[in-house]
Amino acid sequence: MLKTFSIGGVHPHENKLSAHQPIIKAEIPAKAVILLGQHIGAPAKPIVAKGDVVKVGTKIAEPGGFVSAAIHSSVSGKVAKIDSIVDASGYAKPAIFIDVEGDEWEESIDRSETLVKECNLTSEEIVKKIADAGIVGLGGACFPTQVKLCPPPAFKAECVIINAVECEPYLTADHQLMLEHAEEIMVGVSILMKAVKVNKAFIGIENNKPDAIQLMTKVASSYAGIEVVPLKVQYPQGGEKQLIDAVISRQVAAGALPISTGAVVQNVGTAFAVYQAVQKNKPLFERVITVTGKSLAKPSNFLARIGTPMQQLIDACGGLPEDTGKIIGGGPMMGKALVNTGVPTAKGSSGILIMNNKEAKRGEIQPCIRCAKCVGACPMGLEPYLLATVSAHGDFERVEKEDIMSCIECGSCQFTCPSNRPMLDYIRLGKGKVGAMIRARQAKK
Repeated sequence: MLKTFSIGGVHPHENKLSAHQPIIKAEIPAKAVILLGQHIGAPAKPIVAKGDVVKVGTKIAEPGGFVSAAIHSSVSGKVAKIDSIVDASGYAKPAIFIDVEGDEWEESIDRSETLVKECNLTSEEIVKKIADAGIVGLGGACFPTQVKLCPPPAFKAECVIINAVECEPYLTADHQLMLEHAEEIMVGVSILMKAVKVNKAFIGIENNKPDAIQLMTKVASSYAGIEVVPLKVQYPQGGEKQLIDAVISRQVAAGALPISTGAVVQNVGTAFAVYQAVQKNKPLFERVITVTGKSLAKPSNFLARIGTPMQQLIDACGGLPEDTGKIIGGGPMMGKALVNTGVPTAKGSSGILIMNNKEAKRGEIQPCIRCAKCVGACPMGLEPYLLATVSAHGDFERVEKEDIMSCIECGSCQFTCPSNRPMLDYIRLGKGKVGAMIRARQAKK
């Protein structure tokens, strides 16, 4: 019996069209637009000005607070301006614009393919290196990794859990990364274990990736304390709380931090980035991105420099199909529709999904029939129909009492709704309003 989380969940069509497509190095863009807010927390503060010359790997912005992350140039060239651009969320955000000239890297980066297994750094030195490299969670939440590796004194880490689930339909970036870089990932996992001072790590992989399970299990056998855990295919298993439940059968209480279970969760892409940062002095300035869709000529996995316009990656797959109905940044369940294709890729860009007209069309909204399918599907044990309806009516005090802030925005409720009700849209609206109310209350204290 394969393990999974204990409540809720759905199984959308997997549509892994780009599975087993080798990772292709995307072309370097002519202009790179590097956003200053590529992580949860305060945006980074620029430390370059117009006219400055930068190399690949040059630090161009420093953290803007405790929960923030450094940002490095992904290209070499000259800073054209510091201005704003519409990002994947649809809002204008500050960014550094760089005109690309050549491809000159910082000399400190080890560009060889040689595997470096030994790490003689202390826990504190590892965390500092990870912070200097600007690493954030690459699963989508983009939480600064160094913050997660330093839990509050009241909590003690017992294990590291690696999220190699990739439960979001269509996306295959993590799967392909495991197939091509299993050894580097294992070294990264052992470095993360050393950073949080534990001797046990679990790598959760869904059962629809048998080749990755087989390879990672084989490679893990020569690393102490690392165990691969095959999991049932169940969305949203990649959610932090759901993954902890699935792997070590511990539940995170409402309002509690995941570390309260003794687990530190990191994405498999983050583990690879940690290897590159600690062993190769390479900051986080490129990542694997899946570009996919049923009408796309060639669904692919790219290693793309951060700041590359999404249009460039779409063109490399044969261009936008004629029947394009919607372009999603991320996957179909949690991704957001893009306002244009000039949006720059960021650290959290795991995929670009081109939906055709048929897929993109929402069904006509019907009245709620009280079937409770959304309640059964909610992995957080909430009542989505209630949260959505009360948010739509603007009663935000009530939805706060109904625990709207525990929603992980996975979209399982909307996916199961036979009446096509846009529950997630209203819940996101409610969460935004309640979050603002909570911040206002705290500011008065």
